[in-house]
Amino acid sequence: MLGTIILVLLILFLVGGLPHWGYSRGWGYGPSGLIGLILVIYLVLVLIGRVSIGF
Repeated sequence: MLGTIILVLLILFLVGGLPHWGYSRGWGYGPSGLIGLILVIYLVLVLIGRVSIGF
């Protein structure tokens, strides 16, 4: 169950980190790139069985 919550939060952070508004355009893709990297690492851990999704 906790794994599912973490996955959903990471996806929401990834979408929220995209530069959409004027104040965040200067950030570039740094925030979403970092969260995307964390998401990829998490998905790899799920695929190799180190973390369960909780379904």
